Amino acid sequence: MPTPIHATAVVEPGAQLGANVEIGALAYVGAGVVLGDGTRLHHHAAVEGNTVLGADCEVFPFANIGAKTQDLKFDGGNPGVRIGARNVFREYVTIHGATAPDGHTLLGDDNVLLAYGHVAHDCILGNHIIASNSTGIAGHCVVEDHVVFGAVSGVHQFCRIGAHSMISAYAKIVQDIAPFMIADGQPAVIRAINKIGLERRGFVSEQLDRVKLIFRILFREGLNRSQALDKLKAHDAVDSDEFKAVLGFASASDRGLAPGA
Repeated sequence: MPTPIHATAVVEPGAQLGANVEIGALAYVGAGVVLGDGTRLHHHAAVEGNTVLGADCEVFPFANIGAKTQDLKFDGGNPGVRIGARNVFREYVTIHGATAPDGHTLLGDDNVLLAYGHVAHDCILGNHIIASNSTGIAGHCVVEDHVVFGAVSGVHQFCRIGAHSMISAYAKIVQDIAPFMIADGQPAVIRAINKIGLERRGFVSEQLDRVKLIFRILFREGLNRSQALDKLKAHDAVDSDEFKAVLGFASASDRGLAPGA
């Protein structure tokens, strides 16, 4: 079966197209691009640079994937973007390449980035992330799995967003957001656990109780951060997946954990 490419689309020599790729009217595919099987570019979509999209991705009109970093430290080379399978990039989304000569901006599988979203250079995004309209993620950020961003939320450079957390609309993230939590405000603080999100992902009552305990110790007992982490480490539930996730996340934090409300 021939690959359906609209007559007005531009596919540069050297681009590699998988089976059943669709490329719409006035779309652009650069010479260094690899498009996985079943990927679809709508009209006016652009994928350029040293960029690989996995299977069954969908790029909507006027999105641009793989453009040169906006980082003024960029000094040449061939950095790029590596994207997994089944990702959706809605209208005007931008994903930029890394800054270092051989670096990559990385996205996993099954992510949905809604209109006007931006993922900057050298970010690492996991799987099953939903970023609502106009979410902005600055350079060198890490976003773990199953994170939900509300509309017009923004993340400062080098911040980390823990798994299963939720970022409220219009939130300004300037410190790391612990797993399982809801962050809200400007600057953002931790308001509660992400109970509904966790229930939707199959967390049972015992797991929710442990997350509530973590929330209380970290954000409600008046302990400083070192005291709270020491108390978590000494708890009987320290070997649970929830405690391990939060303690591991905290140990890797450079910008510090966002405080409680």
